Amino acid sequence: MHVSVLLPETVDALAVVPGGSYIDGTLGGAGHACEILKRAGPAGRLLGIDRDAEALERSAARLAAVPGEKVLAHGTHGEVRRLAEANGFAAVDGMVLDLGVSSEQLDTPGRGFSFRLEGPLDMRMDPTRGESAAELIARLEADELAGVLRRLGEEPQARRVAQAIVRARAESPVLTTGRLAGVVSAALGGRKGPRHPATRVFQALRMAVNRELEELEQALEHGLALLKPGGRLAVITFESLSDRLVKQRFAAHAGRWVSLQQGGERWEGEWPAVTKVTRHAVEAGADEVAANPRARSAKLRAVQRCGTPERRR
Repeated sequence: MHVSVLLPETVDALAVVPGGSYIDGTLGGAGHACEILKRAGPAGRLLGIDRDAEALERSAARLAAVPGEKVLAHGTHGEVRRLAEANGFAAVDGMVLDLGVSSEQLDTPGRGFSFRLEGPLDMRMDPTRGESAAELIARLEADELAGVLRRLGEEPQARRVAQAIVRARAESPVLTTGRLAGVVSAALGGRKGPRHPATRVFQALRMAVNRELEELEQALEHGLALLKPGGRLAVITFESLSDRLVKQRFAAHAGRWVSLQQGGERWEGEWPAVTKVTRHAVEAGADEVAANPRARSAKLRAVQRCGTPERRR
């Protein structure tokens, strides 16, 4: 069962109010959603969104035991504005995004997310939409594939790996996680440290297949727009690219005060304006990492929407 990381820290950052309306844009196992509803009380309302229909089914059963109004929607967090407006959540007190892959997805060989488990090379969080990782690497030319691996996996040997994949698919299609992991490992000279050679490649392909950065950027902008003044947005990331994007977008909306040559100040930033709830990323403590090793790379950032920009002191 998936264990929600930074659970108390995230819900504390949301400052849940009794009877409030909330959105969980990446419902998953509903760990955060259940705690939000418990704090919001019987009058609380929650919209849970997930692109994985199986996750929605599991979460529905878990949420049934918690008082409050629950609406579950199949879709991506990038579609949050459309789904929120369609379900009566056009203005909310808070929203949470717990990004990355759930334990259920990682540990199910048929989903194709893990290089440790033999299975079809799929990686789609919603198996009903889009092309699989196998279809992606069959379609891209070597230069295009290298660009994906470099940009989304930050793989320093992206060109070498891409060329190895292209050579391998010329012999026979690369259709399984084990075959891809083997091709990448051979191209990079095998395992030389604690990290598997295919780690960055699998991350890059997963992010490309699911358009993770594009979905995240849209979810951040639409999520902030859905917040009431005083509402909060909390985001948990698990790799540097997503965390960097969250940090940059939050900073843009927090803005800055600029001194004018003629005197006075002017605020420069993107609307809606926010203040930072977490000045720096919150990370899992040693006890949580020991109990759940997948929490070691988690980072939490949160902001609060404000009516007017906060003046500098």
